[in-house]
Amino acid sequence: MLFGDTSILKTHYDILEVKEDACLEEIRTCYRSAILNSNPDKMQKAAETSYPEHGTGDQFLEIQRAWELLGNIQSRGVYDIKLRALRQDAIGAEDVTFEDLTVKDVGDVVEFLYQCRCSDYYSIDSLELGEMGFVLSRDRSTISLQSRNALLASVVLPCGSCSLKVRLFFNTANTTLQRDHHL
Repeated sequence: MLFGDTSILKTHYDILEVKEDACLEEIRTCYRSAILNSNPDKMQKAAETSYPEHGTGDQFLEIQRAWELLGNIQSRGVYDIKLRALRQDAIGAEDVTFEDLTVKDVGDVVEFLYQCRCSDYYSIDSLELGEMGFVLSRDRSTISLQSRNALLASVVLPCGSCSLKVRLFFNTANTTLQRDHHL
């Protein structure tokens, strides 16, 4: 799955639970299985009877998007090229942890920054983190980040000005930053 200029380790292949070198028939089979398990009608019944193993409406849409992309030879080829390029970027990127970031808390959105050699910043905000499956909680002195998705471990962030990138690693359990860690 790709979000703008960042890459997330959960790919469309991961969503369908299929190997990257799978043939179209294998992808179709995995898609059908995944879509049946995350069908909104089935989920409604599961929610009524408290079956937490059934997916969410968002999961259903993710599966649909993954199939639309991987089920088409041309779009899959383009996706595979982009995926390889993002992985290559991750190999050459400097590694930083969430604890290395500076917090800029200006209301509803919290921005997390890491200064680049060019004096600009690598950045990610609380909205982007939410899209990636993280829950941000704040109190007077700390900001905590918890993962709802154990698969997510890192993201590649581009600098705002130059071509350098960093790979931001997350502690998949829980990360806490002091709130006075402002710019």
